[in-house]
Amino acid sequence: MTDLSGKVAVITGAASGIGAAGVEVFVEAGAQVVAADLQDEKGAALVERFGADKVAYQHCDVTNMAELKALMQSAVDTFGGLDILWNNAGSGGTSSTVEEFDAEGYDFTMDLLLKSVFAGTHFALPHMIARGGGSVINTSSISAVCAGYAPITYSVAKKAVAHFSKLAAAELAKHKVRVNAILPGFIATSIFGASLGLPREQADQMAEMVSQAGGAMQPIGRIGHGTDIANMAAYLSTDAAGFITGGEFLVDGGMTVGPPHSWNEELGGPLLEALGITPEQAEQMAEAMRGGQGA
Repeated sequence: MTDLSGKVAVITGAASGIGAAGVEVFVEAGAQVVAADLQDEKGAALVERFGADKVAYQHCDVTNMAELKALMQSAVDTFGGLDILWNNAGSGGTSSTVEEFDAEGYDFTMDLLLKSVFAGTHFALPHMIARGGGSVINTSSISAVCAGYAPITYSVAKKAVAHFSKLAAAELAKHKVRVNAILPGFIATSIFGASLGLPREQADQMAEMVSQAGGAMQPIGRIGHGTDIANMAAYLSTDAAGFITGGEFLVDGGMTVGPPHSWNEELGGPLLEALGITPEQAEQMAEAMRGGQGA
């Protein structure tokens, strides 16, 4: 069982999706959690659900440096210290392409997805040093390793998050602060609807649609859930993971093992597709050739 007893965690983007699952998993593992977000109503609901002795909510815009610094201090003020930081807050950001290049959208996306990770780790560090070490987990994405899963600015930011995690792991090892990145795959959250510009409530509803329909996209046969990512984050925060730092952990249901035809026998490969040959036709051709060789 994952044991986080006696540990204090800060989770950003904690009011919904992966972050909310993180709050649940961390509390069940024995941690006290400061949940940070902009969705105050949902944040208050977390406190009501788990109790103020286990969860505190802090309104925080992670692109605001003063609020981010205050967030880390709030963990010390509320629960007596800070052992774990999960930099998880994010959105799809700008959808502009290289040809379009929206400079303002680019800056916002990078501030939200990358600068906040760098700064959050910076502000958490003194508190972790005071505790004799700690664990930083950063949410990256499979778009950091493969094209076609997210807009280019988002993908570049998430690649940088993964690399930052490795570099920070090297720099902070002397303080016994471990840093790791998680690369989620297709997870049923509201980020898909939000990226389409849907209101929050409709985006949440779309997450349920994604959950029901997305299983065919990955070898594991089901869509990912927030708890799949939260369980990995919780493990990386335990003393049992004390020898793990600088890692990039794919939690993607196998999406990146290869193209769909590599794990779905019903699909033809790219060569067959290019030739306009269906898998059934290919099998018929193979049978005919085998029959001819037998004759």
